Amino acid sequence: MKILRCYAGLPAARFLAGWMRIIMQLMELSWPKVKALPKSIPIVIPIAAVEQHGHHLPVSTDTLLLGEVTRRAAQLVGDEVLWLPLQWLGNSHHHLDFPGTLSADPRGYLNLLRDLAENFIAQGFQRIVFVNGHGGNITPGKQAVFELRQKYRDRGDLLLLFATYWEHGDPRATHAEFVQTQMGHACEWETSMILRLRPELVGPIADLPPVSFEYGFEPAYRGWTTKDRTEVGYIGQPALATPEKGEHLFQTFGTGVSEFLKKVAAWDGKSWPSRS
Repeated sequence: MKILRCYAGLPAARFLAGWMRIIMQLMELSWPKVKALPKSIPIVIPIAAVEQHGHHLPVSTDTLLLGEVTRRAAQLVGDEVLWLPLQWLGNSHHHLDFPGTLSADPRGYLNLLRDLAENFIAQGFQRIVFVNGHGGNITPGKQAVFELRQKYRDRGDLLLLFATYWEHGDPRATHAEFVQTQMGHACEWETSMILRLRPELVGPIADLPPVSFEYGFEPAYRGWTTKDRTEVGYIGQPALATPEKGEHLFQTFGTGVSEFLKKVAAWDGKSWPSRS
């Protein structure tokens, strides 16, 4: 049995494969316990969305998937990071033509993320990490951490990061049956993960035809709404999904996110790679 590492008074341990690990959740701590944490501990803010995912997946897809990825990552990381509650509201304006979608305005969402990070910077914490589970959050999320770095440009000890879970690991490197080479929307990857996690929420997929990833003007980025690209709400090949693929995706991304967070926790507080 692994020796249990803990801070006095922190929440009870959870279990992974028989090993005891502490998972630190902000919502379970009193303010004195938060104050007592080392200021170098990474503050992890998971952000997702509630939005349409075609006819066959629930509007909670991004939130469910990020919740499972971060659950697995948290079990591997243990008490090396502090987790905030998963934020289910995201920037989903491009999906608003489909009922059930909830969205924050892109600029309002950017400010929300900045405020969340600023709260912890004001409390003295030095490492703020957004772990993202929705494509629409990427542009405002990266802009938020960019703007914060400019504001605190003299703080060499401050680490501000925005990470999207499916960029941390390559499922195709260890599983030859994947057809898609990237994350889509309600696609082979997402549908597989929901089949693994909540199969009762998945509608018929066998007859769903592929929907292209292309914009038509690559490599330029083309402004778009979801209805421009798909009438039914998905992009990719959901008919190829299986729960076995879903488990492999969860293992890949859960491990990838945990390794990334361990790297953040181990940062020396000053280095910048290859800086001359």
